Amino acid sequence: MKKLIPADEFCASHNVEISFIGLLQETGLIEITTIQETGYIHVSQLEQIEKIIRLYYELDINLEGIDTITHLLQRIVDMQDEITTLKNRLRLYENL
Repeated sequence: MKKLIPADEFCASHNVEISFIGLLQETGLIEITTIQETGYIHVSQLEQIEKIIRLYYELDINLEGIDTITHLLQRIVDMQDEITTLKNRLRLYENL
């Protein structure tokens, strides 16, 4: 079972409006699980949400900019994984 944190508790501990979390969900940046009319955040998303909060509040980047940034960062991670895979293949052939 995935661990969930009530969105209102997360917002209170991070001093963020609950409407901001709703906005992140509407724009597709995060997923919220609703159980008995209460919104919950998956623990696996906490790091991502905290990055988004810093970008939005500290650097004053709008949600469209944040969406672009997160997309590009994910592409970088994917490319780094691909490079690692290719390096491992190359080592395999070098050792033959």
